[in-house]
Order: sequence, then structure tokens, then C-alpha cells
Amino acid sequence: MTRLVPTSADDPAVLTEQLRRALDGGPALGLGMLGDQPEAAPDGTAVVIGTSGSTGIPKRVVLSGEALRAGAEATAARVGEGRWLLALPGGYVAGLQVLVRSILAGTEPVVLSGAFSPTAFAEATLTNLRADAADQLYTSLVPAQVAALLAAIDEPGVRAALQVYRAILVGGQALPEVLREQAADAGVHLVRTYGSTETSGGCVYDGIPLDTVNVRAVDGELRIAGPMLADGYLGDPTLTDLTFERDERGIRWYRTGDLGFVEDGIVRVHGRADNVIVSGGINVSLDRVEQIVRRVPGLTSAVVVGVEDDRWGEASVIVAVRGEALRRSEAEQLEHARDAVAAEIGKHARPARLVLVDELTTLPSGKPDRDAIGHLAAQLR
Repeated sequence: MTRLVPTSADDPAVLTEQLRRALDGGPALGLGMLGDQPEAAPDGTAVVIGTSGSTGIPKRVVLSGEALRAGAEATAARVGEGRWLLALPGGYVAGLQVLVRSILAGTEPVVLSGAFSPTAFAEATLTNLRADAADQLYTSLVPAQVAALLAAIDEPGVRAALQVYRAILVGGQALPEVLREQAADAGVHLVRTYGSTETSGGCVYDGIPLDTVNVRAVDGELRIAGPMLADGYLGDPTLTDLTFERDERGIRWYRTGDLGFVEDGIVRVHGRADNVIVSGGINVSLDRVEQIVRRVPGLTSAVVVGVEDDRWGEASVIVAVRGEALRRSEAEQLEHARDAVAAEIGKHARPARLVLVDELTTLPSGKPDRDAIGHLAAQLR
């Protein structure tokens, strides 16, 4: 067994040094651990990430140094290597992988300190440029950050900062198509990533698995194999056995819990298998509804949640930030979204309401806090 050291991600410089030692066989790091802190982890462990995720189910994901290296090396093979900007918490896998990639590339990451803002991003990018003009620049963001940057693209320095990156990895949740198009029009190179803590971060880029990754769909569920898979869940062999399984050839697969399919080598994700409501006796995927709603102008960052409904049993509700409605009334915006959903899925899937808020509650990882947003939508009936 390997000693497990409780670790804070508050100081990225300290975390980077601790991570460097962990990758070289030093004590394993316990990040964001929940409840009692175990004293040991399996041999070979570099990091254990404790997370409740967006589903609220506590997990302690065991990542070996081999898995973290494999993920970072596969990324470098796909997009290149250079100097990274850390704009996400280091205690979550997307931020942690920025540090791993920097360590393997022999560069020091520049840290965006304080609250994220377009101005802070532009200033940190300028610092990164000054560090070594010969290095290619990279960063990793979540869609909400991308939306904020594109909304402020005409502010001093923001457009130039975005354009200087060879690749901006975007993950954590689906990237709305309208944001991808806006970025492309502005000359910004976004790379949509798909993965999870259990895969050491993103392992499918723009729908194409990284070179060492295999993806297949079994009964509509996406499964992933590759050297970057987690060893399992610390102290929970039952969940480990349910989530990771070997096929008849001995290949180990991670059951993602995501619905999707693979066609002509392209991975297409439809959403979580468990993010479904039953409305009027018909199953409705909230992720699929959300994907359609986010194509509606003014609703690109909206979240769709399920609530109890006296007539249909359950119904979907759109929760969006006030001020993004593009001069449309709330009723007009809702009708536009309902028409779009009906055209692609059917009338049974149309959202029942639109709730406007000053800001969407998020998790520390930057993902929407769907539990909190769902509770709010249920209260505002």
C-alpha cells in the first residue's frame, strides 16, 4: 500500500511539486476527500480524487501515475505540448491534468489567480506569452468560461488572448454549437473534449478517441478502454466492479453511464442514462432537451432540469440567466425553445416553463450544480 496524504489544491505551485513527487512514486495525494481520510491507497496510486460530481454521488477515484501520464501523453500526441494556463481548480481532473501535462513537458504553468474573468484571462495569457515566446500555448476551460470570454471578446486584449492559444480544450459538459461557431468565426481554436475523472480527464477530442483509447457502445451505453483508466474507487469494491469490467478478451472497460454511439470512428454523446424523466408515461432525456434548447439564441448556457408535475407526473424546466433573452419576452423565448424541442423530439418533450435567474449555481469544478438548480426550479412553481 502507498501512503495517502491529504492535499489542498489552493496553492497550485505547492500542488505541482507534490504531484511531481507522486508521479515519481512518492506519497499519493488525496484531493477533495470526503468523510474520514484513509491513510493508504493501492500501490502505484498517484492521486485519489474525492468528488460528489454533478450527480451528488460521493466517489473516491483512484488514479495511478501510469494512468495520469497516459492521458497527458495522449493529449500531447494529439494537440502538441508547450506551456499551459491553469484556469480551473487543480483539485479537479481537468485542472490536475494541466499540471501533469506541464510537468511532462518540462514547463511551468501560469496560474490564473482569483476569480475568473475575461480581463484576468487576458492578463494571465500575456504573462504566459512573456514566459517563453517560443512555446505553444494551451489551456483548458469549461463552457461557461468560454461563453464569458466570447461575450467579452471586444474588450481590450480578450480577442488576442483567445487567438494565441494553439488549442483550448473545453470539457466538463457539452459545448453548445453556437459557442463553437462563434469561436470559429473569431479565429479561436476550441477542442471539444469528452471524458471523466475515471478516464484521467478528456480522452475523446472533437469526437475522435485519442490514439490509445477505444470507445464502443453496448446497449446504447458508451464504454471506454485505455491505459488512462482509473484503478477504481477507494474502499468501494462493489462500485468498482459495477463500473469497470473485463470483456471476453480480458480488456478492461469503463462503463460511462452516458448514452451514445460510435459511427465511422466518431463518438456521439446523447447524455446521461440516468438524467431522464417520465412525462406522461414517455421517457424524456433532459440532456437531449438541453442540447436543443442551447441552440436557441439567448439560451446557450441554459440548464434543463426535471420537476414534479401535477398533470404529467414529471416535466422539464429551462433555467437560464436573466438578460440573455436577446430582447425577447420570457413567453416568446419559452415558445421558441418549445417549438425547437417539438420539431426534433416531439411535443411530449417540450419544456413546461422557463425560469430566469441572476446567475446559475455552479460546482467548484465550474459545472452547473444541477441539484441546486433543480430545487430552485421546483420551488418557483
